[in-house]
Amino acid sequence: MEKLTIEAKIENLPVATQFVTDALESKDCSLKIIMQIELVIEEIFVNISNYAYKNNVGVVTICRNFEDNPEALNLIFMDSGEKYNPLEHKDPDINLSAEDREIGGLGILLIKKNVDEISYKYEDGQNILSIKKYL
Repeated sequence: MEKLTIEAKIENLPVATQFVTDALESKDCSLKIIMQIELVIEEIFVNISNYAYKNNVGVVTICRNFEDNPEALNLIFMDSGEKYNPLEHKDPDINLSAEDREIGGLGILLIKKNVDEISYKYEDGQNILSIKKYL
């Protein structure tokens, strides 16, 4: 499993994205899958950057590896920020108008719609969000 550890700052989003995109391109993944994964990375990384460490700057570690048979990409995002499980919140009702819908939740819904598996755990003082996308 390859790892990247960087400061959880918005300006580092391109570094995080490139870390994964380069690997996907080396596997000749379709542009659709690359774009789906880039969206997922953006949502997760921006949320960690904006909320995990409150007014401080911490780090995020991104781990990536590929599986064979069936071919899949596994990504793990780890941070030592405030404990937060994005999966425990109910998905927003997207059939309601924007005025009638509660604020928040659309980012994690987008993530769920673009990956095949997602899980969360809190272990050793770290938030660990794992995703799998079949290629």
